[in-house]
Amino acid sequence: MAEQRNLKKEIDTKLHDEVLQDALSRFADQYPEARLRSYANVDSIEGLRDDLRDMKQWTVHHIEQVADEFEASVKARSGHFFRAKDGDEVKKYLLQICKEQNVKRIVKSKSMASEEIHLNEVFENAGLHVRETDLGEWMLAVADQKPSHMVMPAIHLNRKQCAGFFSHELKEEVPPDIPYMIQTARRVLREEFLSADMGITGANFGIAENGAIGLVTNEGNARLVTTLPRIHVVLIGYEKLIPKVEDAAKILRLLPRNGTCQRMTSYMTMVDGPTPVIHKVDGKWVEEERQQYVILLDNGRLDAAHDEKMNSVYQCVRCASCLNVCPIWTLVGGHVYGHIYSGGIGAILTGLLHNMDAFSQFSDLCIGCRRCTTVCPGKVPIPDLIDELRSRYVKEHGLALPEKAAFQKILANRKIFHTLLRLGSVAQKPVASKGFIRHLPLFFAGMTKGRSLPAIADVPFRDRYAELAKKNPRSSLKVAFFSGCNLDFVFPGTSVSVVKVLQDLGAEVLFPMEQSCCGKPVLGMGDRDTGRKIAKKNIEAFESCGADVIISACPTCAETLSHTYRELFRGDPVWEKRAEAFASKVREFTSFVAEKYEQQGRLQNVNGPHKTTYHDSCHMKRGLGIFEQPRALLATAKSTSFVEMKNPDKCCGMAGAFGIKYSEISLPMLTEKIQNIKATGADTVAVACPACMMQLRGGLDQQAPEIRVRHIADILAEDIES
Repeated sequence: MAEQRNLKKEIDTKLHDEVLQDALSRFADQYPEARLRSYANVDSIEGLRDDLRDMKQWTVHHIEQVADEFEASVKARSGHFFRAKDGDEVKKYLLQICKEQNVKRIVKSKSMASEEIHLNEVFENAGLHVRETDLGEWMLAVADQKPSHMVMPAIHLNRKQCAGFFSHELKEEVPPDIPYMIQTARRVLREEFLSADMGITGANFGIAENGAIGLVTNEGNARLVTTLPRIHVVLIGYEKLIPKVEDAAKILRLLPRNGTCQRMTSYMTMVDGPTPVIHKVDGKWVEEERQQYVILLDNGRLDAAHDEKMNSVYQCVRCASCLNVCPIWTLVGGHVYGHIYSGGIGAILTGLLHNMDAFSQFSDLCIGCRRCTTVCPGKVPIPDLIDELRSRYVKEHGLALPEKAAFQKILANRKIFHTLLRLGSVAQKPVASKGFIRHLPLFFAGMTKGRSLPAIADVPFRDRYAELAKKNPRSSLKVAFFSGCNLDFVFPGTSVSVVKVLQDLGAEVLFPMEQSCCGKPVLGMGDRDTGRKIAKKNIEAFESCGADVIISACPTCAETLSHTYRELFRGDPVWEKRAEAFASKVREFTSFVAEKYEQQGRLQNVNGPHKTTYHDSCHMKRGLGIFEQPRALLATAKSTSFVEMKNPDKCCGMAGAFGIKYSEISLPMLTEKIQNIKATGADTVAVACPACMMQLRGGLDQQAPEIRVRHIADILAEDIES
């Protein structure tokens, strides 16, 4: 069992850590552009990513073969080789070597695998002197802290804090001057290198063809660790193995650019077997062969390699670019959003290499925005793997009682769910005003701090549809409208607009009354059994209406209906075909309308009176790949004059239940988005997602009430009526 964490308290501490907030905000702002600059002369970034992914996929499917060849190559070059099942075997093996070789002093270069198995503690408990030589790792060791980033372990510290750790360790006053601190570290650590008996490194890759390892670094410490001590130990995980020397280039073209925004790091070191070492014995210089020990660490890696759904984790090269663009990590850092490894990829590695209890304690910090997938050099589908592990955890342990009751007893039962929503529209009246809940009493007050909450509409869309249906044109094109919860019960006016726009296109619009929630809240929590029940009911509801197309004006629903439903019933002899037939008809509203407008010659640029900017929904842009069509429709609208905002596709912080559960994280994300909106000078922000509309309307109501938030359907419907 993992030690229970008070995640809320940890989050609050980090959000109020001014040093951390300053460091992470500056880094997050600078990284995306710096990364792109490093790719300035590259013809196709996607081509490089595809090459790396394909190579790593081949490797994981032949992992035993590659490992055997790597072992044979190491031994052929006089290296010792040991396969360790877990961290305990690594520790036992190394302590035995230290005893046999009379090792007293050890130097290490940065190795996350050694952090993973808590290697330093074992050496210290055995009375051995062990020193981290990476500058950041050294300071963290002195401060008794763990890395918060896989590439820049001490990114959460500033120069004053670093100088304090230097001064404490060296028992001398060290000023907060970076060149001085580096020179001091060089002076102190040089003695450590010269007196060490053993050097321990990790590896960025291990080449099966020749047994060489590669070390990609910006400090010279790794080279000194491999060349000065008489014993060199390599601790490498199975996922770092690659087949051929030429495959190293596929990593080297991406890892530095993504990790540190450099075309190449200061040092690229290849170590191919042991080399001679010269040292003094009784006052005389003696040359003898250095010894190399290569430890191939499993610790859950082989199980992951043979796991059909999880083996894509092998495509990770530990560049940490996923952290660098993650809106959650860049707010709270890796000590909160992590265990040993940080961020979304850290959650996955924690579940696979450590334990699922530790994974479950912070995995729901992944907001599912998929920004990580746009930069990952190996194209690891991080949010999908997190969802898979969540579902496995729920399958084994079940949901907590509140979620279980909410999902299995209410959300899965349309009649009960909709009845409760109707009752809620009445019960909210004492605190609701003009579509908003601006203040809540007692311990609920924090939920309305910095943003208003949406009120449930008095009359849901499903009660308005009959009147709209009377205006249906006679048409061969039958379009069924999937409203989802928000557009049915919170923003029914937008649903009316959707129908009007579709009818204006000449479509007959149908609305199956048996439809309910798409199931995303349930599926996001990992309860796939309940998710399948909900999916079956929705599929049945739409099968009965015989529509040609199923339209959703919520990208989260559209992605769930068209993508997730297919996966839910994969391998089911009956429901797989039904889910496929259903999903193949699903279209997102703006992409469908833009296509029809183009066919009808209606996509024309018009400069309207309202300066309008646009916020990309995460599910819309990165889930469905739709981002040009909404802008084309806004350019067509008579009332709008379009202007782009900064970071239009950065998450607004809603993400369904996340925005409520982690409101303290959601609100800074919302505030940043509002600042970017205000900077455009726009009086209107357009959206294509009701959840984003809910978040932005609530924030602007309190922070900038003069700016309107409108769904694109509402803007287009206004054109039709004018």
